[in-house]
Parts: sequence; structure tokens; C-alpha cells
Amino acid sequence: MSGSTGDRGVPVLEARGIVRRYGSVEALRGTDFTAYQGEVVALIGDNGAGKSSLTRILVGADQPTEGQILIDGGPVSLTSPLVAQDLGVSVVYQDLALATDLDIPSNLYLGREIMRSGFWGALGFLDRKAMRDGTKETFDRFGVQHGSLTVPVSALSGGQRQSVAVARSIAFGGRILFMDEPTAALGVHQTGKVIELIKRVRDEGTTVVLISHNMTDVLDVADRVEVLRLGRRVAQFDRSEATLEGLVGAMTGSLDGRAA
Repeated sequence: MSGSTGDRGVPVLEARGIVRRYGSVEALRGTDFTAYQGEVVALIGDNGAGKSSLTRILVGADQPTEGQILIDGGPVSLTSPLVAQDLGVSVVYQDLALATDLDIPSNLYLGREIMRSGFWGALGFLDRKAMRDGTKETFDRFGVQHGSLTVPVSALSGGQRQSVAVARSIAFGGRILFMDEPTAALGVHQTGKVIELIKRVRDEGTTVVLISHNMTDVLDVADRVEVLRLGRRVAQFDRSEATLEGLVGAMTGSLDGRAA
């Protein structure tokens, strides 16, 4: 078994024996995964290890061929991303999926717009002040620095855009946040800001699942690491025992690491 996971209680999200076949190709071969409340758990693996396939299943974008998914210890059927969101599972993909021509509050409330009360609301007019106030409150909560909220997202830096995408995912009850390569193509300063944001989100009690090839980021921010290789979980590490050599060895099979 892996290094000690301690008595963390029931996982907030768990996958058991997940198999995913695409025709004759078996992308996942009975893999397991666990995430606990209020932690950053990194999901790592070499190309073709199954990270993307497992992530898509855990956020409701794909269905397993076999296996079981549990939230708070109870089995669930994540038949779509909307179902997953209703159960508190959200995802920030690498492309962020922001409407870059809209301002920050419009992105944060996209699909959840606040309408003005009374007659004007009935005509479809938005309560933009309420949306700006809600955005500021969310940003302040997670220590996100911001200037004008009315600028289009296209005017923001890469790190600022990442902050908007994260805030949108967790502002409306997200308990489990998947982040796909959140620091890709960011500079050192912006990467540091995103890492700080991930830690703040975790400290608020949100579970963060970090999918990354950047081992420096993983060692910096992850409380635990789960390693996939060839469609199976092959190792788990707690922060205290994770090393670059151990993680790379587990990913490539050149070292035993800590067997899952």
C-alpha cells in the first residue's frame, strides 16, 4: 500500500476499479483514485497513463466501461458535467473556457446572471452592480488581486484569467475542483500567484485535484500525489515522502516508489 494516508475519514471523491475501453483500446485498466476533503491531491502520469480519461469520467464528461464512483462514500452516476456540478464537482480546463470579450463579473456569473428586480428584470435587464459586488466578495475571499472589474477578460494576464476561471468554478458551491495544467505557459511570477490561489482554495475547505506535468508545482502545492501508469494507479505519496526521483520513478516504472 502507499505511504500512510492517515485517518482522513471517508473520501469526498473516490473511484474504484475504473475501466474505460475505446473499442479495442483499454485506456483505464481497473484504476482507483481517492481525494479527501480540503486537500490538494495531484494526479500525475506520463503521456498515455490515463489521466485525461480518468479526469473526464470523474467530472461527468465520459462514462466508465466498468467500475464505481463515490462521493462522500455513496455511489453516484456522473452522467454529465451538469450532474457532476450539481454534486459539487467542477473543472478548470487548460483553455479556461472564458468569454474573453466579456468583463470579469459577466464571466463569473455566466449562466447564473443576476436579474434586476421588478419590471426591469422581467424585461431581461441584469443587476450588474450585484454581480460586481459578488465578484469582488469572491475575489477578496480568496485573496485575488484585481483592478477594474469592468475590463474585458482579454485584457487580463494569464494568471489573472486563471483566477477568474477558478473563482467561477467554486463561487457557486463547488466542493471538488479539478485543475488541468493550471500553470502551463505562465511565467514565474504568474505561476506563483496561481499556486498561492490553489493553497487559499484548499484552506477554505475545497478539495483540489491538480493534473500537472510540472513536478516543481506538484511538490510545492500537493498534500498527496497519486500516480497513474498504463491505465492503473501504481503509487501514492504523502507530501512528507514525495521526492522528484520517487515521482518520476513511479511514473516511468524505473523505481518502485510506493505501490498503490
